Amino acid sequence: MEIDTIRAFIAVADGRTVTEVAERSHRTQPAMSRALSRLEREVGTQLFQRVGRGLTLTPAGRELVGHARDIVDAFDRGVRAVDDMARPDGGLVPVAFLHTLGTWLVPELIRGFRVERPNVRFDLRQHGDEGLVSDLLDGAVDLAITADRPDHPQIHSRRLLLEPLRVVVPPDHRLARRRVIRLEEVADDTFIALRPGFSLRAITEELCAKAGFTPRIGFEGEEVETLRGLVSAGLGVALIPEPHVGVPASPHLRVSNLAASREICLAWLEGRKLAAPSEHFRDHTLEQAKKIAARLGD
Repeated sequence: MEIDTIRAFIAVADGRTVTEVAERSHRTQPAMSRALSRLEREVGTQLFQRVGRGLTLTPAGRELVGHARDIVDAFDRGVRAVDDMARPDGGLVPVAFLHTLGTWLVPELIRGFRVERPNVRFDLRQHGDEGLVSDLLDGAVDLAITADRPDHPQIHSRRLLLEPLRVVVPPDHRLARRRVIRLEEVADDTFIALRPGFSLRAITEELCAKAGFTPRIGFEGEEVETLRGLVSAGLGVALIPEPHVGVPASPHLRVSNLAASREICLAWLEGRKLAAPSEHFRDHTLEQAKKIAARLGD
């Protein structure tokens, strides 16, 4: 049983088509189909069943996929351990993080780390909150930088800093010339927010509830920068972090009557020994975050 075939099995189990998996693996579709058929013969039972034009797991397939993930995770960690032995000053650090942190926090952390360890490589993955948890549990990454403490017994997290949130209003808004407002002053405005499932959406709803109102959501998105653009177009207001690069097109107003912020955390699997490069980056991140938090006023 080849490790590449196991990876292909997992990918199809996760919803990708055999054609997509074949292209990613630089194999033909018939060759990939034959490899999956050989896997079924090796385990002695059918793993997939066709539903419509797609494939879904059989009960046996659902049973096998979790063990397959463990096999791939163990193999990848073994390869990285050998790589670390061969190149003690190098190695790979797989990290997942929120989209919004890719414009400022993650580059700053990596830049400082590579001053001391210039040969370390990074595998960087950007996700929403749910994707970060999945990557950790699946073993795709060692570390995740999140905007919420993952509520899972296998995941340990530490706060890095508190990132302030601001009420963003259109340039011609009635409050645009203000610097500070009470959150209830925009209770009657249309809100632009991330979709349910994102921690920032939950924070927005919680803060509005504390201010005594339920936000009227007119637009939902999956990227904070998209929300910022919709506000600039005059379509509503949003409660989001300030941009850390560039000059915002819309006023970002501080909330005076509530602690409007979100917690940025570093997370990893409880009880799992990290490879040396990842352990070094975790220690660096926890230490460096103290300086960044002080700069932000946390």
